[in-house]
Amino acid sequence: MTTVDTSARVSSEAGAEGRSGAGDRAPRREWGVVNVFSHGFLLLWALLTTLPLLWVFLSSFKSDGEILSDPWGLPGALRFENWARAWTEARIGQYFLNSAVVVAGSLTLTMLFGATAAYVFARYEFRFRQVFYYLFVGGMMFPVFLALVPLFFVVRNAGLFNTWTGLILVYAAYSLPFTVFFMTAFFRTLPTSVAEAALIDGCGHFRLFFRVMLPMAKPGLVSVAIFNFLSQWNQFILPQVLMQGDESKWVLAQGLAALAVSQGYQGDFSGLFAGLTLGMLPVLGVYVLFQRQIQSGLTAGQLK
Repeated sequence: MTTVDTSARVSSEAGAEGRSGAGDRAPRREWGVVNVFSHGFLLLWALLTTLPLLWVFLSSFKSDGEILSDPWGLPGALRFENWARAWTEARIGQYFLNSAVVVAGSLTLTMLFGATAAYVFARYEFRFRQVFYYLFVGGMMFPVFLALVPLFFVVRNAGLFNTWTGLILVYAAYSLPFTVFFMTAFFRTLPTSVAEAALIDGCGHFRLFFRVMLPMAKPGLVSVAIFNFLSQWNQFILPQVLMQGDESKWVLAQGLAALAVSQGYQGDFSGLFAGLTLGMLPVLGVYVLFQRQIQSGLTAGQLK
């Protein structure tokens, strides 16, 4: 009887394992199909994103005849004179420098005031704190198009129309909501024991913020700074409304739009593609250089 019971138990366990193994295989096959589909979609998206950029880059080295006769072929030679012509004759160099000055000023103001406000919202208790915080965050819900007309009159009445100062202040104001929202969540993840130890050792609040908390928040600062840089560098509608008339003060987005119109009528397509390539290089360079910092900044708050 013992032998019969043991063999029956073994056969039933084997049947259960067989049924469970068969049940596990079906979900695995389903997940395999999902992974293949998702990876295929990501690969297709990568091709749709990179191929136009690669085509513009290769076309910047072609002559006008090669662009019209063989638009999908490789350039016969590397014609860097196209880049030089776009940099000087099309004034891309001047527009590039103007954008660098404006973005550097606005990014400095955005990070300074945004990080300070976010630290206060995250670490201090005071009356109407949540009200002020949601007022900041609420600015993310309003697109820039809704405020163009009143913003135009405000900047003009303040005497800042067609000036870099006005553009810098507007850039910083529109970047503050996202910066405060992002950095507030990041400051909340930092350990309070370090701040308490610094205060016990006699560190003041300002010194605590600049010497202790800001270095600890470096991953988040780098991430939000990169996002702000990309949005401000590619901004077109704000400078188009607030920087009119004086072409010497135009930023790169305005210069590229004017280049597309003028070079298209003149038939200088090689200069047009060279100018577009020069405009894309800073954005691509920032993405390639700081890709790991962006990922670490987005995940640091979740890992702590």
